[in-house]
Amino acid sequence: QVQLVESGGGSVQPGGSLRLSCIASGSIERVDDMGWYRQAPGKQREVVATIDDRGRTVYINDVQGRFTISRDNFKNTVDLQMNSLEPEETAVYYCNALIWDRQIRKESYWGQGTQVTVSL
Repeated sequence: QVQLVESGGGSVQPGGSLRLSCIASGSIERVDDMGWYRQAPGKQREVVATIDDRGRTVYINDVQGRFTISRDNFKNTVDLQMNSLEPEETAVYYCNALIWDRQIRKESYWGQGTQVTVSL
């Protein structure tokens, strides 16, 4: 059994920073791509940033230069450093990972989500 757990969300003023963390645990053989997604009220879930097992990253245009995604292949963690946050980025942020379990089955897993609120 595999699970992802997120932490680090909260409330911050415009221009502030937050660091989100996610750890994958359970019967894991290998973790491939990992990423962060967000869903604002009344909107569809969208990708924010992804990182593969070799450290190659992709960012949505709106966050490029302000957000940084990173991972630790030994600890099975992925972080998202968010700087210069804007009110429009208020959303629930989700961690996602493609994982091979010990029975060599590859599946996509999601965390429970963590709330990020940017306001005065």
